[in-house]
Amino acid sequence: MIQESIPTNTKALDINLDLSRYGTFAEIGAGQEVARHFFQAGGAAGTIAKSMSAYDMKFSDDIYGKTKRYVSQERLEKMLEHEYALLVDRLRETRGSETLFFAYANTVVAQGYKKRAECHGWMGLRFEHTSRLGYNDVMIHVRLLDDSNVEQQDALGIVGVNLLYACFYYCKDHDLFVKSLMDNLSSKRIEVDMISVSGPDFVDVDNRVVSLKLVENNLTQAVLFNAAGQVVQPSEVFYKKPILVERGSFRPVTHVNVDMMRSAGAQFIQEEGVSGEAVISVMELTMTNLSGEQAGPFKIDTNDFLSRVETINSLGYYTLISNYFEYYRLSNYFQRYTKEKVGVVMGINNLLNLFNGSFYEDLQGGILESFGRLFKSNIKLYIYPMSGTSYNKYRQLTLDHPGSYMPEQIIDSEGEIMITAKNVQVGVHLRNLYAHLIENHYIEPIIGYDPEAKSINSREIFAKIKAGDNSWEAFVPISVAKAIRERKLWGYIG
Repeated sequence: MIQESIPTNTKALDINLDLSRYGTFAEIGAGQEVARHFFQAGGAAGTIAKSMSAYDMKFSDDIYGKTKRYVSQERLEKMLEHEYALLVDRLRETRGSETLFFAYANTVVAQGYKKRAECHGWMGLRFEHTSRLGYNDVMIHVRLLDDSNVEQQDALGIVGVNLLYACFYYCKDHDLFVKSLMDNLSSKRIEVDMISVSGPDFVDVDNRVVSLKLVENNLTQAVLFNAAGQVVQPSEVFYKKPILVERGSFRPVTHVNVDMMRSAGAQFIQEEGVSGEAVISVMELTMTNLSGEQAGPFKIDTNDFLSRVETINSLGYYTLISNYFEYYRLSNYFQRYTKEKVGVVMGINNLLNLFNGSFYEDLQGGILESFGRLFKSNIKLYIYPMSGTSYNKYRQLTLDHPGSYMPEQIIDSEGEIMITAKNVQVGVHLRNLYAHLIENHYIEPIIGYDPEAKSINSREIFAKIKAGDNSWEAFVPISVAKAIRERKLWGYIG
């Protein structure tokens, strides 16, 4: 659905008529589509000091310096730095007292003569919002989804104008800022999967919250943070890497969450072609986990969101925020960036949800189609066991009881019945399908788990934190406990 707001040409004209704004446009790839809108709107002489495009690699390197990749955040940063410094050096003395300077840049690979698998680009703006306070930087990464070069150029031009308009006029309204990036576009044409803001006018802005808004407002389906809490571009992290991902609520991260990653990871690195040093370990929070809703619009507590991410960061994992409720959609997401193996770590409850046919009513092929999509590449599920006691509690909360198939009984070292991938109950009509997936190693039981971790209940731990009962610390990793105490996560009172 196209989001309509202020027409693109009107936005460009408004900026042209704003005599305080003056700057340069440097565009590499997909033409000079952003600058074109300002020239066509009229009055561009009041806005554009220079418009250029260094397409030739030698020219580009001589101007901006060499980088490993031409379409990258590093290249964009060099372009912004060079163009803004040049603009200020030449014009500050003559018109600095009355002008707010800006430099817009993009580096893009669009559909060319030969078919490209991924059309995308980096675009950014360095700009003054309040004179003499210093400059701000806003950078975004976009995926161009149209089929033809002309359509991609058009979409790029629109989102570029939207970016400038948002920076100049919506700087203090972060919700409107993000939403407006898709004005006069649709999610079928362009995806904004990363945003980073910095500078004096964004000093109180957390980039993780702004990135969350991209998913909330359907500009993208997933955003990624590194262990330092920085927003990163998925293609630069996942490219040609094996990935191990665990989905959960992480409220907070407990010993059982870490044990799931550790024990599954020990099996994953033994897979053919997987190098332990190269594995990217990710903890995934879905919008469903964050909001309790399976469909938008989502209502998310920002402080709760940041608390969860902080505890994940304290352990050194990447954090993925996604709107991929169905696992086959998560699988397709990773396939976009890597052909290497992907291991998905989950508990028994999530495994049973995977075999719940009601979740696939929108697919013509139902549950069979979902599994076909999920396992069409190097995907393997690693299933963490559940104690019989916990399983009975789970069954009481589950409306769709999965059936009555249990081929064998497994007892742990403490004499408790364990529910594992080998003996979990699935519906009788799915029994043969499940046996096929087990026998062909699409689904693997986790075997090297810590028996002491299996009985930890995160809801009970969270309740203890909120109640000020310090016994919760025994159930979480040391770094998580430290983060909760020192940063007062979830309103902790020590």
